[in-house]
Amino acid sequence: MKRRALPVIVTVLLVLSFSQSSFARGWVYLGEAHVDGQADHDKIKVGRSEGRFRALQLRVDFNAIEFRHVVVHYANGTSEEVAVRQRIRAGGSTRDIDLAGRDRAIESVEIWYERGNYRGQRPRVRLFGFEMR
Repeated sequence: MKRRALPVIVTVLLVLSFSQSSFARGWVYLGEAHVDGQADHDKIKVGRSEGRFRALQLRVDFNAIEFRHVVVHYANGTSEEVAVRQRIRAGGSTRDIDLAGRDRAIESVEIWYERGNYRGQRPRVRLFGFEMR
């Protein structure tokens, strides 16, 4: 019984590792900003007109960030406000933020946020997009 279970377990683990690694390859680094004061507003210019993204993710480093308002500006002149009203700890990230529409390239992303606390380094937010294939 144990001899039969081992190949099945190994096969399942291999399949899971391949599926997660292929998912991770879709995330592309788009830019970053730092929270300088108590409350801050930054615009991350993406400038990847050839890239089409179906989702965004904000990743936080060094210190917590309280997100207030996020607006995605597309190359075709339209904008989309996305709901990100949460506190993210250092080392954490937002959920995958699905974007409406299909054939739009991101020009920039505006973020309104503030520091979660004032000890330690100033926080950094990194923007990632999940490429459409």
